[in-house]
Amino acid sequence: MDFAYDAKTEELRDKLLRFMDEFVYPAEPVAERQLAEAEDPWARPPVLDELKAEARRQGLWNLFLPDPEHGGGLTNLQYAPLAEITGRSPHLAPEALNCAAPDTGNMEVLAMFGTEQQKKQWLRPLLDGEIRSAFCMTEPDVASSDATNIATSIVRDGDEYVINGRKWWSSGAMNPNCAIFIVMGKTDPDAERHRQQAMILVPRDTPGVHVKRGMHVFGYTDASHGGHAEIVFDNVRVPADNLIAGEGEGFAIAQARLGPGRIHHCMRLIGIAERALELMCRRAISRVAFGRPIARQGVVQEWIAESRVRIEQARLLVLKTAWLMDTVGNKGAHTEIQAIKIGTPLMAEWVLDKAIQAHGAGGVSQDFPLAELWASARTLRLADGPDEVHRMSLAKRELKRYL
Repeated sequence: MDFAYDAKTEELRDKLLRFMDEFVYPAEPVAERQLAEAEDPWARPPVLDELKAEARRQGLWNLFLPDPEHGGGLTNLQYAPLAEITGRSPHLAPEALNCAAPDTGNMEVLAMFGTEQQKKQWLRPLLDGEIRSAFCMTEPDVASSDATNIATSIVRDGDEYVINGRKWWSSGAMNPNCAIFIVMGKTDPDAERHRQQAMILVPRDTPGVHVKRGMHVFGYTDASHGGHAEIVFDNVRVPADNLIAGEGEGFAIAQARLGPGRIHHCMRLIGIAERALELMCRRAISRVAFGRPIARQGVVQEWIAESRVRIEQARLLVLKTAWLMDTVGNKGAHTEIQAIKIGTPLMAEWVLDKAIQAHGAGGVSQDFPLAELWASARTLRLADGPDEVHRMSLAKRELKRYL
């Protein structure tokens, strides 16, 4: 692979870096103040609408979607350094560019598998940033790290499907603008293990949909991801046309959705780690302990050097993975996707931990973004498949060559 960014990527990087400096970073304290004043803990700050309008005006919109008919038409390799930049302000920048999870994955599902009517009704408003969406897969009563455990039922009844089940950690569902859920459940529990599931579109206002509560992440609402909800589906009826792709296709759709989702998270984590390292360096230079700046303490210098090494290693593996996804497809890049999903959150978590330590008590306070960023990085060791599942699968692939 060529390690140089192509001309299109460089052009977009320059534009995005200016956008971050001129609009996003100045908006961070404004957003924080607006959220503190909001009555709804899941509200989105009004300044975000201004950022979205400016991003769209500048052509920094839907960059994540490789389909040129609907998105930016960028390859994974072209998008990677752009997603990294948005990771430096993960609570504002991704959504400002309409590149925030879970909408990105849901838009990819609709673009790849949706009917023309589904695209018109739901994909178009999502692409235009008019509505938000949620992804309902994880369940409280089963180990959802094995997606075949999903117990929610999706049963055909004439021209409708009836949905019953309980979900939690349904990302995006607490967003006030969330209008549509993509729900994964079982249409045929007696079918072959990976052909039991399906995905179906459920409008939020459908009778029988009960959003019980928003889940907190280490005490944070995680409102930048639209929050994560516990939802009960009680005899929810939707038209049969709301089924995506067909009965038995849910597991395959989930795999197609999670590959890009995992690498997008890892791309942004590189940016999070870069910002943590920057904050650590600035703090180390400005803080004096025992008569000299802590930047002159050997242990702090070791943290800074090790952070740079770990970030560069992770970035190169993420770029390699993006390149493979572009050249041999998601299936061909399966090993690397799992490797970055294991390694990148661990890297970001480590760098953030050292940055927190360098900040002292301030590092765990609301006066710096580090604590909330650490909570996000730690959570990603569970989201989109826990570390242990990826390690098990990766080890099996390695051992297969010797068996």
